[in-house]
Amino acid sequence: MADAPIPAFLDVTRSLSGRTWRQRPAEPAVTRAHMQALGLDEPLARALAARGVRADQGADFLKPTLKALFPDPSSFMDMDAAATAIIDALVGGRSIHVFADYDVDGASSAALLVRWFRAMGADLPIYVPDRITEGYGPSAKAFDTLKASGADLVITVDCGAAANEAVAHATAIGLDVVVIDHHMMREEPPQCLAVVNPNRPGCNSGQGNLAAAGVVFVLLAALNREARRRGLFADRDQPDIRQWLDLAAMGAICDVTGLTGFNRALTGLGLGVMSSWGNPGLKALLAASGAVEGPAKSNHAGFILGPRINAGGRIGKSDLGARLLSTDDLDEARMLAQELDALNIARREVEREVTEEATRRVEQTGRHADGSAVVVIAGDDWHPGVVGIVAGRLRERWRKPVIVIGVDAINGIGKGSGRSQPGMNLGRAIQAAWNAGVLIAGGGHAMAAGLTVRADRIDELRDFLNDRLSGEQAEAEAIDRVEIDALIEPFGATRALFESFEQLAPFGPANPEPLFALSGVQAREPVAMSGGHVRCRLVGADGHSVKAIAWRCADLPGGKALLAGQGGLNVAGRLKADDWNGRKGVQFEIEDIADPRMAQ
Repeated sequence: MADAPIPAFLDVTRSLSGRTWRQRPAEPAVTRAHMQALGLDEPLARALAARGVRADQGADFLKPTLKALFPDPSSFMDMDAAATAIIDALVGGRSIHVFADYDVDGASSAALLVRWFRAMGADLPIYVPDRITEGYGPSAKAFDTLKASGADLVITVDCGAAANEAVAHATAIGLDVVVIDHHMMREEPPQCLAVVNPNRPGCNSGQGNLAAAGVVFVLLAALNREARRRGLFADRDQPDIRQWLDLAAMGAICDVTGLTGFNRALTGLGLGVMSSWGNPGLKALLAASGAVEGPAKSNHAGFILGPRINAGGRIGKSDLGARLLSTDDLDEARMLAQELDALNIARREVEREVTEEATRRVEQTGRHADGSAVVVIAGDDWHPGVVGIVAGRLRERWRKPVIVIGVDAINGIGKGSGRSQPGMNLGRAIQAAWNAGVLIAGGGHAMAAGLTVRADRIDELRDFLNDRLSGEQAEAEAIDRVEIDALIEPFGATRALFESFEQLAPFGPANPEPLFALSGVQAREPVAMSGGHVRCRLVGADGHSVKAIAWRCADLPGGKALLAGQGGLNVAGRLKADDWNGRKGVQFEIEDIADPRMAQ
């Protein structure tokens, strides 16, 4: 017998953003088990069960440990071969270089390796390709440069798994390569010494949710094991890789990976390490941002530090992030942090301009509302360093996959980036477009992808992707709903409630941040802020209120309802800490709004 449909929460079948609300489903028996075994209140125990945490997993989920969750490095295909090749090169005095992607995950991965090599008394030069002039990932030209500089072995991190041709060239010129990656890849791996990737076909590690930094962290354990087997720690201390958990957490959070199992342990414990602000680069970048030191949260990595590290590769120098995270020189860290902060300010302005132009163009064509599975928009000389961020903004706005392409008006080549909706595997579709010859290059994972395409084939790409993703569209729309953890009143939106649910942190894909609903509230004292944000107070029938903010929505139906001061609204959102001037309060961050008076 088919399961009975889950009723709409608060009868919201169509919110002002077009979504259905429902209470996040949870097994009552599992909820009760968590209450009894862990001493949790029912709402928190229910939220734990709703995240798929079985009765016997609750303790490890709330207090994850590496001892309980660390995988056997040998469970990763080619991990032993990678460790052997790297230790062989280290012992043999060969010149080893790390080749990294420019983003936070790549920079964190490179910094992990640099710090391990430094602990072993060796230098590890970093090579990060310029995304504007060299593109994404390894290339024959880059390997030629590394070979000319004296490199004998190159370790690629956060890239390389799909670079078959470039790696074949490296082999042809006598350059050994070890690939450490996590992106989707072809059935046939690059031919090199080792390809370690939990998403490689045939890999049975079960760790496909790891970012590259997580895979590198496991590699460090494998390197310690191989070095120990060879007696390399007879006259030196074994590197304690736990001191670098903060870097693994940076990669996991900023690459938006599923925070479950071992990856959750890496991230949670990594935030604990980060809280001491012992990494000179992270400490300097926090200071440059104007934020104050204190316990590190996912917000620090995802919204304060991460965008600044990424800014180097987006519109500045591609290696700034890796250099920042790997340096122990306080003056160098301060200088790099200030440069990255300035680049981030410039990036925001470029991003704003491209977002406004892309939004205007799409809405003029009507492609956001014509039933198509994906929006593909291109513009001459849109900075390739911001197209991914813009795609993410537009995906939030239109609730469908978006690809934004910046075309070089001189050579007619477009470089684009896409962001997807749950249920629509954009990386797989981009890989199919590459296989079909529509793209010059392309790859990624389910929720994000990058590509290079000739300008005269963009329309063909749009048609290809719409055809490819149309079969996944209905399912994606069906699961594009707002899932509520609990109904509360404004007077119940307290710091105590926030801190209780913080036990579920760190949050991310597969462990969503708790979402609460308020029923029948009115928006009072609404204020439109720069950037399209709306601030207000949400007031209940009994007169109690909670401060609230809604991001980038002033011109959307939900934002207009807030600015009009409408009453009787149902509002879904998250509780956030409000520590301004030491007040230790909360703020309600609005996710969605429904008006019961409108047809649903």
